[in-house]
Amino acid sequence: MPESKKESLLRVLKELTSIGDIEGSAIVTRDGLLIASDLSTDIDAETLAAMSATMVGAAETAVSELKRGTVERVIAEGEQTKLITTGAGSNAVLVSMVNKSANLGLILVEMKRTAHMIEKEIE
Repeated sequence: MPESKKESLLRVLKELTSIGDIEGSAIVTRDGLLIASDLSTDIDAETLAAMSATMVGAAETAVSELKRGTVERVIAEGEQTKLITTGAGSNAVLVSMVNKSANLGLILVEMKRTAHMIEKEIE
């Protein structure tokens, strides 16, 4: 991927993180490879990329097998944070680490907007 495109994607991620309550975000391929990230240095971005793609893939398989439509997002809640993943086109996934007490409505709206921007940039 050209460096200018990576820089553009990083700007999109930084804009998302700036809304508050989002601790960091990444764009990953559906195969689990890191495309771009805005994460703190104590987070292993490559591992987050692989695990996020696995979560989305498992959710998509489950929903498909149950014949219940398509997956809009996957939310994993931990003791200290939430991981939210959503599709960003047919080739990418947006994952964000969100404060446990965050207003999910606002976060989901912003992630959807960001995912559309990423989709336009990548595809």
